[in-house]
Amino acid sequence: MPASRPIWKGQLRLSLVAIPVELFSAARPSAKPSFRQIHEPTGKPIHYEKVVTGVGPVDKDEIIKGFEYEKGDYVLMTDDEIDAVRLETRKTLELTQFVGACEIDPIFYDKSYFVVPTDELAEDAFRVIRDALRKTEKVGLGQLSMRGKEYLAAIKPSGTGLMLETLHYEEELRKADPFFSQISAKKAEPDLLEVATALIEKKTAPFDAGAFKDHYQAALHDLIKRKMKAKGRKITATEEATPERPSGKNVVDLMSALKESLEGGGRKKPASTGKAAPRKKAS
Repeated sequence: MPASRPIWKGQLRLSLVAIPVELFSAARPSAKPSFRQIHEPTGKPIHYEKVVTGVGPVDKDEIIKGFEYEKGDYVLMTDDEIDAVRLETRKTLELTQFVGACEIDPIFYDKSYFVVPTDELAEDAFRVIRDALRKTEKVGLGQLSMRGKEYLAAIKPSGTGLMLETLHYEEELRKADPFFSQISAKKAEPDLLEVATALIEKKTAPFDAGAFKDHYQAALHDLIKRKMKAKGRKITATEEATPERPSGKNVVDLMSALKESLEGGGRKKPASTGKAAPRKKAS
């Protein structure tokens, strides 16, 4: 059993079949450096106090939650009152609908969690649901409550277990029209499309997440190490490893750029077309 603590315990239910399960976050705690605000003259960390206008600092026990229904007017609620809002989804994730694995637009996906049966007795039913989803190539949909919110969730097979993906509700997402309305619906020219398609096919390979690294975080960790060795001495610009960036000054024909990329594996600097420079897609 994983060393981490489950973030949710309850039942995964399909009709009359209920399976006790636990959820574990699929993402590890962030390895990104954590910065604090420091008072430069003294080198000491800055602290924050909770204050009320006209009152000053207040004790933590005097703080409750409030919903602002009009400017300056609040409905006050205690934690006990909020906890009293009982939803069946707090302890049960019922699969109420199934959809094709590719029917959910990726924009809806939020966070990933491992779904694990709590004991050996639950494994038989767990395997049935897992294998049935895999055989039908379907994703199960349901809702569950955790951390003060009710989530829309998708369940799908993952190895010997199940993966739960929380989904955004439709009202949580922005409409694309205001952003895409100014983009012409005109189709790409066939000859350009043919070369671009060939370039995509040439660079197509099985997905390997391990092939991609967070270069920014690596550079940030390196800077921290160098600063520690420097013992407070300011790092000059010449000491910092600044990667060379494409200038985009060369104006070339789009077809020539595509063909050159196709012949050379697409490793050369991207060039401007003289019309609208294509956005560089970050890896």
